[in-house]
Amino acid sequence: MLNTDHTHLGYRISTDVEEMDVDAVHAYLSRSYWSPGVTKEIVSRSLRGALCFGLFKEGAQVGLARVISDRATFAYLSDVYVLAEHRGQGLAQWMLKVILAHPELQGLRRFMLATKDAHSLYERFGFTPLSSPAMFLEITGQGASNLE
Repeated sequence: MLNTDHTHLGYRISTDVEEMDVDAVHAYLSRSYWSPGVTKEIVSRSLRGALCFGLFKEGAQVGLARVISDRATFAYLSDVYVLAEHRGQGLAQWMLKVILAHPELQGLRRFMLATKDAHSLYERFGFTPLSSPAMFLEITGQGASNLE
């Protein structure tokens, strides 16, 4: 996996999974609307299994975006956040620019995400509502663990 670093306004984005601060990421995600109560073990596994873009300020992790992908045809953007005290500086936009320019995420047939409240941010980068929502199916929550 290609590890990259980018700097902007005193912040740094790293894709080195070893740099991700599991405690800091877990602290945020366990209180987020999309993964309330997620365990630290699940957060740790999710970081190891994805292409992570950690946002750092003076060595402290202040944001994250994870991309779950085969790095050839499909990607799913997940767990995007910037801590409240670091918002308002265009950092989420910068993270998206870095993500969409990443060499391992070029030429994909589909790049997806789900959001409750950040549609306008993602639309600026070309994300649109599903063109054929009837084609997509899902298993949510514990239903996925009941498969045999």
